[in-house]
Amino acid sequence: MKIKYLVLLSVTGSIIALDQLTKHLVTQRFFLGESISLINGFFNLTYVRNTGAAFGLLGRTDPSFRIPFFIIVPMIALGVIFYIFRKVEDKDLKLATALSLVIGGAFGNLIDRAAYNYVIDFLDFHWQYKIHFPAFNVADTAICIGVALLMLDILKKDTNVSGTA
Repeated sequence: MKIKYLVLLSVTGSIIALDQLTKHLVTQRFFLGESISLINGFFNLTYVRNTGAAFGLLGRTDPSFRIPFFIIVPMIALGVIFYIFRKVEDKDLKLATALSLVIGGAFGNLIDRAAYNYVIDFLDFHWQYKIHFPAFNVADTAICIGVALLMLDILKKDTNVSGTA
């Protein structure tokens, strides 16, 4: 088996497992909306249900549109990402890892959407309760890290191309 597929299986599987485990622990130990402070004035664990996209976007749209939209669009995106992944060179482990993080995160949130019609979020960062970042989860974190790695890779390749001109 090519190493990029081992990366895909291990990273994606780990992200999905960790995401679903943490969400299960939160739903079993917290009431909806319950929050505990882990770092006073900065970080809480707070059980939130997100019916929207990232940061709650489209969360208040009609469910007859929102629910199918948040199932179909991620499935299409996953199909595109898998297509791209197949084109990745076997030795490009950084790109394989970045795409695997995005795939794992997308699947983690898709599982929630299919099961509950919302995503379970619980990582709650703020600055002394005055500046508040929307709650998120392990899957969201994996997607953001994966996208950041992809952007760095693109910038690096763009710098190499423009630097050689």
